[in-house]
Amino acid sequence: MGNSVQSKPEAPERFSKVLRGLDMTLFTVCAILVIDQLTAAASIGVQSIFWWIFTLILFFIPYGLITAELGSTYTEEGGIYAWVRRAFGPIWAGRVAWLWWVNVAFWMPSVYILFAGILAQLIAPDMSLWTKIFITLGLTWLTVGINIMTLEVGKWVPNIGAVFKVIIMLALGLGGTAYAMNHGAANEFSLSTLTPHWGDSLAFLPVIIYNFLGFELMSGASEEMENPARDVPWAIVRSGSIIAFFYIFATVGILLALPIADIGLIKGLPDTFQKIFGQGISGNIPVIVLCVMTLYTLVANMTTWTIGANRSAAEAADRGDLPSIFGKLHPVYKTPTNSAILCGVIASIVLLIYGWLAKSSEDLFWTTFAFSSVVFLLPYFLLFLSFLKLRREDPDVRRPYRVPGGYPVAVLLSGICMLFVLQAIVFFIYKPGAVDMTYVGAVLGGVFLTVIVGEFLVHGQRPQPAKEVAHV
Repeated sequence: MGNSVQSKPEAPERFSKVLRGLDMTLFTVCAILVIDQLTAAASIGVQSIFWWIFTLILFFIPYGLITAELGSTYTEEGGIYAWVRRAFGPIWAGRVAWLWWVNVAFWMPSVYILFAGILAQLIAPDMSLWTKIFITLGLTWLTVGINIMTLEVGKWVPNIGAVFKVIIMLALGLGGTAYAMNHGAANEFSLSTLTPHWGDSLAFLPVIIYNFLGFELMSGASEEMENPARDVPWAIVRSGSIIAFFYIFATVGILLALPIADIGLIKGLPDTFQKIFGQGISGNIPVIVLCVMTLYTLVANMTTWTIGANRSAAEAADRGDLPSIFGKLHPVYKTPTNSAILCGVIASIVLLIYGWLAKSSEDLFWTTFAFSSVVFLLPYFLLFLSFLKLRREDPDVRRPYRVPGGYPVAVLLSGICMLFVLQAIVFFIYKPGAVDMTYVGAVLGGVFLTVIVGEFLVHGQRPQPAKEVAHV
């Protein structure tokens, strides 16, 4: 099979089987249904509804089908890293593992800066940027601690987070609808406003692509699933349906309640809650409850992504494709302790550097988010290419689920998905309108440095033969 990795039955389990079908569905809902970027998508305006539906049909569904085939067929620990290793060998797998892991460390500061911003709006509106940064540092290391715990305990953080996200999305959708019925819609909903158009707001268009990514994350813990061949496709169907509905429903709710000009990247959610539920005790109580739930979901979201990314990095180190320091597991819990700690260290350094450069919390939020997002998107080209190569060169392996339509359809769907990823990268770097070279330099400089460091790490290894792995 070219340079792809051969598979043979693997001897006995290295991990406890603690993830069931419901856990995987909730895990994926928590991973993909992100609250922190909802206002960025809504800030595109009413046309964002068109873009949600357009992206759902042409990207989210094909991407889900492709991931269902890979995740149910190749069930070794590591997810996207393991799939790329089978298709393209250890060097490319090491690159993917590095980018996949480090983007989470880069993303964490933006998520927790949002946490600090919402918290400030609740209890201390004049909170300084550096106070928010110190709160972010504390949350970063809380996440590291949760990652070190056994997955049987740690899985409940995203499970509860998924439930809270559904409640928040319902509150936004239903509350926005009720507000519009009583006060009129805050924005005009018409064929004209739904029609997509070019403008500054398209800087936030890649957020919609970004918000639809993460199906492969649960496969980072494939060997901790009870039955991935059976459960992965169904988890994708169930979670995908929930995610698509609530993204559109909640975005409509925000746009019904809040004028586009008032939708802030950090204050957008609290402002929407306040607009829907009003002031006074009767209004403040639900606002506070929903804001507290939102804060919890931010921690749950980072916990979910770090759980998947740290396991992929540890698996790569275990096979010799990343430095061995990434691979050390907790002696009792068998969790990727060193990967979690290194993730916390890098997140802290990035936060302090960008915090020194940023003028405001919103500036810090978007710059770190855009930088981490470009790094995050790069491995997806290899995910779709791996799907095509494994379909062509590994035809005899049993596929519990297969994307329908044969190889030509597989090529078409993968090509469309890669075009979506490419446009997202372009718009994360280039903002339509005036070009801010400081911003472009910060994003591109960070991405370039990340890739160079990854090359040193990958080529500094002496790849070992892959562990023998089984697929059902």
